[in-house]
Amino acid sequence: MATRRILKAVLIDLSGTLHIDDTAVFGAQEALQRLRNSPVAVKFVTNTTKECKRTLFERLQKLNFDIHEDEIFTSLTAARNLVEQKRVRPLLLVDDSALEDFEGVITSDPNAVVVGLAPQHFNYDTMNKAFRLILNGAPLIAIHKARYYKKMDGLSLGPGPFITGLEYAADVKATVVGKPETPFFCEALRSIGCQPEEAVMIGDDVRDDVGGAQSAGMLGILVKTGKYRLGDESKIIPAPYLTCDGFPQAVDYILRNMLQNPLN
Repeated sequence: MATRRILKAVLIDLSGTLHIDDTAVFGAQEALQRLRNSPVAVKFVTNTTKECKRTLFERLQKLNFDIHEDEIFTSLTAARNLVEQKRVRPLLLVDDSALEDFEGVITSDPNAVVVGLAPQHFNYDTMNKAFRLILNGAPLIAIHKARYYKKMDGLSLGPGPFITGLEYAADVKATVVGKPETPFFCEALRSIGCQPEEAVMIGDDVRDDVGGAQSAGMLGILVKTGKYRLGDESKIIPAPYLTCDGFPQAVDYILRNMLQNPLN
């Protein structure tokens, strides 16, 4: 195991951690400001695919979060990068509001399938079209495979169950580009010049946020907001480094305990 160092960066999930739909988690804006006043770098990492990065940024601005657009690293960006690297023409199963992040990508005569959160596209005809493309050799690219996410009216299915259905039917494995994949976390850290052992991740998803970050060499803090459910702490090995009631409490812990002492 790499030697732990002094904390240099905090990666922060967005939906479920800082906000739920158009409502901020109580005290999150003030907690973020306290964190910004400390000597650590901050990066926001999200699997959100229901809207483009610009729309997400505007939503956060309206909620009075001190966030700059270039501080947000999304799984949509990672997916577009992979599509361009592979030089494929994707069938995009993403929400219409997310299409802006694929502007300029050629999608005619598709030879790949890219799946995000797309409730309006998760119907038999569209899924069957994707299935047939995959059977004919098109790669299946999952922007992420979250089981569910939190809306104001309760938990809702994420893209994971639909991607798993395509995997099962076509007998293939999807390439996943977002959380919890290690390259996603490493790319986010690389952009701020930080190593995994110098960083902490805060999120509400025990597998994708915390488990993924810890697999990448970071420490993971789980918050009991958003999609958190009682007992989530026991769903990954090793368990979260820390579990807190919410983002403000996670920031309090970081500021009190993790700035001067080597991480362990």
